[in-house]
Amino acid sequence: MILCNLFLFCNFIQIDFMGLVYAEIELINGEDLALQRKNIIGEDEIKRMTVSALVDTGSYMLCINENIQEQLQLPVVEKRKAQLANGEIVQCDVVAPVELRFKNRATTCRAMVLPGDNEVLLGAIPLEDMDVLIHPLRQELIVNPDHPYFAQMKVK
Repeated sequence: MILCNLFLFCNFIQIDFMGLVYAEIELINGEDLALQRKNIIGEDEIKRMTVSALVDTGSYMLCINENIQEQLQLPVVEKRKAQLANGEIVQCDVVAPVELRFKNRATTCRAMVLPGDNEVLLGAIPLEDMDVLIHPLRQELIVNPDHPYFAQMKVK
């Protein structure tokens, strides 16, 4: 019985020490990048910002808030319903294109705009596309050590 209680206590401690993983990412207006490549606007005119994002493998997409969408002037491409962590279903704008950068990785994706000033969520699809992993011991987002210089994806 003591061993069983000790085991449960150890598991409780382990769960208690599990933390949330955040990563510093750069968000860039993808339309601005296209205009800059065509020499229509200069590098200094590209709308971009660095944010701290909660790495959330339970979320599919990149999720930003209304303030970020407004500052980056990202165009709405559709509306979708989303179920929030509390179970509430809300209708959200989806904006695109957003270029997302982390260390030596980048991906272009859509982002769901959460209401108000919600924190940024970095979901499974952009994580997979950038070939990055959560390091469980250090509790941080890292570039896949098997592919340190470029993202590699399975296509089969």
